Amino acid sequence: MGDRSPDMPYRQVKPARSAPTNGKPRGGTALVTRGRDPRHFAALDLGTNNCRLLIARPQGDGFAVIDAFSRIVRLGEGLASSGRLSDAAIERTIAALKICADKLKRRNVTLSRAVATEACRRASNGAEFIARAYAETGILLDVITAEEEARLAVLGCHALIEPGEDPALIFDIGGGSTELVLVDTRGPDPKVLDWHSAPWGVVSLTESAGHGDGPEGRAAAYARMRALVTESMAPFAARLPRGIAVPRLLGTSGTVTTLASVHLGLSHYDRAQVDGLIVPASAMRRISTELAEMDLRQRAQLPCIGSERADLVVAGCAILETILDLWPAERLGIADRGIREGILRRLMGNGA
Repeated sequence: MGDRSPDMPYRQVKPARSAPTNGKPRGGTALVTRGRDPRHFAALDLGTNNCRLLIARPQGDGFAVIDAFSRIVRLGEGLASSGRLSDAAIERTIAALKICADKLKRRNVTLSRAVATEACRRASNGAEFIARAYAETGILLDVITAEEEARLAVLGCHALIEPGEDPALIFDIGGGSTELVLVDTRGPDPKVLDWHSAPWGVVSLTESAGHGDGPEGRAAAYARMRALVTESMAPFAARLPRGIAVPRLLGTSGTVTTLASVHLGLSHYDRAQVDGLIVPASAMRRISTELAEMDLRQRAQLPCIGSERADLVVAGCAILETILDLWPAERLGIADRGIREGILRRLMGNGA
C-alpha cells in the first residue's frame, strides 16, 4: 500500500488478520438453553449514548450475524452536571433493553454477555439502574472497567488494521469516554502495549463545553472542546513512541463511521461501504472543520447525521482531530465493529 495515494479513500480487500477467538467471559454472562439450536450467541453493549445488540452463530473462523439492534438512548444525558442517570434516560434505556430481551428469547440464544460502560461507571445511581434493568428485562449488565472496554474493542476490530511492523493506534470514541490503545500487530494476536481512557465522549464533552451561538460562539466552543481533550490525553501522548515512519490508525465509533459516510456522500448509512474503509486523514479534518462551523439545523439536514446526531457529532470531531494531532497518520481506518464483536469472539472461543 506504500505506493497508494493518501488522497483517495479505498477499501481493504480483506482484513489484515483474523481476530482471535480465545478468551474467557467474565461476570454478567447469562446462560440460556432453549430450542434446538445451541449455537446462538449474543453481545449487548450499553454505552453512554447507544444500546447495541448483536446475535450471531459461529461460521468458519468468525461468525454470521442473525439479528441486530441499535438505538440511541442517551443514558448519560445530564450526567456531567448531575452525577446521576436521569429518570427519562433510564426509561428510554429500559424500553430498549426490553426489545433486546425479546430478541434474545426469540433467537434461542445459548450464551450471552451484556456490558455497560462509562455512564454506569460514573453515575451515583448506576447500581440502582443495573438492578432495575435486571428486574424488568432479565438482562444482567456487567459494568466493565475502562481497560476491559478498550481490550474488547481491540479484539472486535483489530483485523482491519493496515499491515505494518510498527505499533498501531486503535481508538473508540464513546458517549462518555474515549479509549486509546497502542498495539503490536506483528504476532497472530494483537498485543496491547499501552492504553488510555480519556474522560470525554461525545455526550459528556458536548454537555460540558460544546455550546455556542453564532459563528464566533461555535468556534470558541470547538476550541474549548479541543483544549479539554488535548489536556486529558497529554499523559498518553507523552508515552507514545516517536519516529514511526508510517503511523497506522484505526477508529471504531459512531463519529468515524458518520464522518466516513459524509465523506463518501452516502444518502443513507451503509455498513457494507463503511466498515473497512481507509480514508485520508486530511479529508476527515476538513469534514470536521466544516461540521464545526455549521449550526445545528444545517448539520441535521445532512444525510447520515440527522437530528439524532446533529448536536453530538461536533464533539466527536474535536476528539478525532485531537487524536490525529497526537498520532499523525496520513490515513484513517474505519471500523463499524468493536465491543460487541469482541464479546462474541470471547464467547465463541469459550463455548463453541
